[in-house]
Amino acid sequence: MLCGRWRRCRRPPEEPPVAAQVAAQVAAPVALPSPPTPSDGGTKRPGLRALKKMGLTEDEDVRAMLRGSRLRKIRSRTWHKERLYRLQEDGLSVWFQRRIPRAPSQHIFFVQHIEAVREGHQSEGLRRFGGAFAPARCLTIAFKGRRKNLDLAAPTAEEAQRWVRGLTKLRARLDAMSQRERLDHWIHSYLHRADSNQDSKMSFKEIKSLLRMVNVDMNDMYAYLLFKECDHSNNDRLEGAEIEEFLRRLLKRPELEEIFHQYSGEDRVLSAPELLEFLEDQGEEGATLARAQQLIQTYELNETAKQHELMTLDGFMMYLLSPEGAALDNTHTCVFQDMNQPLAHYFISSSHNTYLTDSQIGGPSSTEAYVRAFAQGCRCVELDCWEGPGGEPVIYHGHTLTSKILFRDVVQAVRDHAFTLSPYPVILSLENHCGLEQQAAMARHLCTILGDMLVTQALDSPNPEELPSPEQLKGRVLVKGKKLPAARSEDGRALSDREEEEEDDEEEEEEVEAAAQRRLISPELSALAVYCHATRLRTLHPAPNAPQPCQVSSLSERKAKKLIREAGNSFVRHNARQLTRVYPLGLRMNSANYSPQEMWNSGCQLVALNFQTPGYEMDLNAGRFLVNGQCGYVLKPACLRQPDSTFDPEYPGPPRTTLSIQVLTAQQLPKLNAEKPHSIVDPLVRIEIHGVPADCARQETDYVLNNGFNPRWGQTLQFQLRAPELALVRFVVEDYDATSPNDFVGQFTLPLSSLKQGYRHIHLLSKDGASLSPATLFIQIRIQRS
Repeated sequence: MLCGRWRRCRRPPEEPPVAAQVAAQVAAPVALPSPPTPSDGGTKRPGLRALKKMGLTEDEDVRAMLRGSRLRKIRSRTWHKERLYRLQEDGLSVWFQRRIPRAPSQHIFFVQHIEAVREGHQSEGLRRFGGAFAPARCLTIAFKGRRKNLDLAAPTAEEAQRWVRGLTKLRARLDAMSQRERLDHWIHSYLHRADSNQDSKMSFKEIKSLLRMVNVDMNDMYAYLLFKECDHSNNDRLEGAEIEEFLRRLLKRPELEEIFHQYSGEDRVLSAPELLEFLEDQGEEGATLARAQQLIQTYELNETAKQHELMTLDGFMMYLLSPEGAALDNTHTCVFQDMNQPLAHYFISSSHNTYLTDSQIGGPSSTEAYVRAFAQGCRCVELDCWEGPGGEPVIYHGHTLTSKILFRDVVQAVRDHAFTLSPYPVILSLENHCGLEQQAAMARHLCTILGDMLVTQALDSPNPEELPSPEQLKGRVLVKGKKLPAARSEDGRALSDREEEEEDDEEEEEEVEAAAQRRLISPELSALAVYCHATRLRTLHPAPNAPQPCQVSSLSERKAKKLIREAGNSFVRHNARQLTRVYPLGLRMNSANYSPQEMWNSGCQLVALNFQTPGYEMDLNAGRFLVNGQCGYVLKPACLRQPDSTFDPEYPGPPRTTLSIQVLTAQQLPKLNAEKPHSIVDPLVRIEIHGVPADCARQETDYVLNNGFNPRWGQTLQFQLRAPELALVRFVVEDYDATSPNDFVGQFTLPLSSLKQGYRHIHLLSKDGASLSPATLFIQIRIQRS
């Protein structure tokens, strides 16, 4: 625990009586409001309390959604099925009818998993198959992760609008909720489900059901003792204040209370100077008395305490559960880095085979995959372009069974969605397999559809000594493709190699070099490769005084790893001047990913991953680009930006930083099998360091048996780091299994440079990157730099 220095002299002489008065008011800490009784505000259904807390019970759109609508789900030209969709009373989930009944969890989707709600024919599915329905009657619900879009048609335009507006309000309210409100909402939804006869009273059997729902297998004797202690009416039912008391006891955070009492002393409230002392011990930058006073005004719930600049335990918990109390430095969640350096000085979020939604052998291609990539902050997308019928080029994974989409439709998706999340430039990585005529068509589509977005000429000098900056290229689209050289063939057209070949081994690479068909390049398409000339990397030692910043090399993961091993420092220097794109081996038939960290260690900017494939590799990518406003550009460390750098990721030098993390507790971990009431997780926590090879490490805690609600560990894990500026820290929670691999519960990944010290909460994410709120880890972090 932090050392609490008991500076009672900081408090003015007149304060103790006020502190005692406030402490008396909050002797029973404010927990969650009691569940409503049938007379509560005329609301007879307990579940509606959740919506009441959200301030949406009187909203006409939400009320219509609660009643439900019969909407047509559209999958193809002939598959239009009418289904009932109804908002649940928790305000967080939507129940929907299925033709074949399935497990209850398979009949709902959650508002927090929605990526976007679009009106009209604004999805690939509705553009292709929704022609029988007026655009005003249609809407699309796009989800985070791999879940397919839900394309719907309502009976009337007004009903479609109600769902669009209603879901938009619910998402906005959910995003604005504090962690405490989310917990309140979460527990009330379970109370509603556990109250089997909906009489707003809880029998012991219902309480046991509630405990299993929230992932805790409490000893029957202990649970009954707790139940009877709260049953003041002695009628074997908990109601009103009794349920509130039971929940308060269940939700107690002894580890937080201990920290709070270290600083608050005997009167059990924090003065502003005492809160300042805590902030200083946390290592908070900019910790001042004014800052402590501001936190009290922001997070304290008790008005009397707030008026006297005092913080109660509840206010303290609210602060630690807020973004300001999280492990991620809150100041790094907006764009805070210098965006005026050359493009080569940034890691750039990049996608491989962006058009695919599944495997690269037979999976479907879709413009929606581009929309999803942009929604995840991707700034470099790939377009595999092939000859199509009717003079129209198509995009798909050549020589496979993947479906085909029109090149022009992808360019339209770029125009409509590329800059919804980030204003910084997008790079279109063209893998060109088209003849001259369709290359000209590609150039025409790019120019006419993108218009002024497209960079068609250099901003300044046509032969710049360095690339322009993300700031200079805001809102612009760059094309990466082959460039016509000075030497021309007899017909005046340039001869060039195919942009990318899968270099599966040295022998095959040499064979490909020798036998590759020479391809003609259209001057119209060549002219659009202004700053990103696709070029084979033949040497890491360019001629003196001949910078070629506009050349971009594409390397398979195997070739990149070979360069890192054999010429680490030279590769770092090369990447300080020019862009390098790395892509997965073609042997990865199921679109699996490689770890991007090794490529980032050597300064590669465009480390392309299959965004459609979840896993730790995509967790690392999300963690790398979590900061700087999630804009898709992250400034590389100084050692990777200097043209004369001596850094070599294979030989980073001695340890410079010690990272110590004490894993204290977890809160409200999700059940992995909602259909099995007695299935409770046995959680353990693993902390992984991903950085230069010498820094890569993983350690884990013991597992806690049958408790995913409030498990306690108190174990310290320690790591020695040689290149901390490159390290990512990944927190993983798993369900321990002695006989098979552990099941994934949740994770959170962030750069070490954005990890704050002191007592912090980690807000866990699902495999698909969706919030698992209110699931958290509570840890203490110490970082010592030598």
